[in-house]
Amino acid sequence: MNANRIAAVLAAIALGLSSAVSSAGNAALATEWNRAVLEIAEAEDGFLTLKGLRTVTMMHIAMHDALNSIDPSYEHYAYQAAAPGASPLVAASEAAFTVAAEQYPDALDRLMMLRDRWRGSTGAGESRQAGRQLGEAAARAILEKREGDGWDRDAEYRWHPMAPGVYAEFQEHSGTPRGFVFGAGWAKARGFALERPGQFRAPPPPDISTDAYTRAFDEVREIGRFQSMSRTPDQTHIALWWKDFAESSHNRLARDLIDREDLSLQDAVRLLALLNMAIFDGYVSSFDNKFHYNHWRPYTAIRWAENDGNPDTQAEETWTNTHRHTYAFPSYPSAHGTACAAAMTAFEDVFGKDYAFAMRIPMVDVAGPFSGKIEMHPPTRDFESFSEAAMQCGLSRIYLGIHFRYDSVEGVRLGESVGNNVVEHQLRPVNP
Repeated sequence: MNANRIAAVLAAIALGLSSAVSSAGNAALATEWNRAVLEIAEAEDGFLTLKGLRTVTMMHIAMHDALNSIDPSYEHYAYQAAAPGASPLVAASEAAFTVAAEQYPDALDRLMMLRDRWRGSTGAGESRQAGRQLGEAAARAILEKREGDGWDRDAEYRWHPMAPGVYAEFQEHSGTPRGFVFGAGWAKARGFALERPGQFRAPPPPDISTDAYTRAFDEVREIGRFQSMSRTPDQTHIALWWKDFAESSHNRLARDLIDREDLSLQDAVRLLALLNMAIFDGYVSSFDNKFHYNHWRPYTAIRWAENDGNPDTQAEETWTNTHRHTYAFPSYPSAHGTACAAAMTAFEDVFGKDYAFAMRIPMVDVAGPFSGKIEMHPPTRDFESFSEAAMQCGLSRIYLGIHFRYDSVEGVRLGESVGNNVVEHQLRPVNP
């Protein structure tokens, strides 16, 4: 075979491998790894640490960087190489396996089965070997880059004397041990696109003496109370339906939309990387703001209103909220609203502003974590845009009775800022 013929064959092989990255039909690799790792993470800690979210984010970044080394359509994050002859399916699966197995060694058997199924699905021996080497190199690069990022850092919290607007302990309502506060360490973690945890500072919540506070107080006292007569059945459904953690609900939505739009493997992996970077950074930014302002929850505010110095607020010493549970960390701004809005901003970047979709949340916690599950009827809600869904997610916390309106609104605004920071600076098209 002459030199020209050899070159033509090699070019054809490279083109075929590249098309496996960019063509539709292979995205199941991305969604299967996404589902598997999130199931493992939820089983281990119920998403009560950043471990699962951090793992799936690193995993999809590694997959992206590996695929992008074969077909360089986007900017890389942690690893860049020229590997046109590597099998994209093997490279992506090896990248996913390497990250996930390091984080969840107890799930090694399940992870190996998933890897081996994709490893043997395509390519000649040399392309498979190149794919394995590429995937592992991309995974090692992101693991090294994220070393010491403080995801599991313990942070001290100093309780403050009881005062108007100050976060106070309510272990009888949170079901947590006395002196426990959740998430202080999350406020110190290193984000994936954030320059620092406090890069986006929300404005202060309204002063307790103001009309703005009184309106927010009265609203959540009535619409967020247990068995409220002011809350409509649809608002109750919204309150409960949106309780699913963003790690679960928004990745489920991503898998559905990847299938609906028949995305290529490369575009599916990029979407999942952007999405989970946005959620992770949303949590970091939200908790940084929460512990900066240390604002009280409606449960405390309503029961203690006689002492708040505002003559227009009415105390109810036995008040409780829709699901009779309050999460044990400061209120402002809403972490759920922030994470939802950050995630929806990533979706909007990929699918556009005016994109109608249905979102599934089949089951949620009865009350707080480990309280058991209840089915949602119906399990699906329809939206005309991602921004509509983000705002509904934020406002759901008022109907649930765990946030004031300003918590929710500022959470959504913060999430939009965080999400835009991700999509404007990470994994951008090389030739837009």
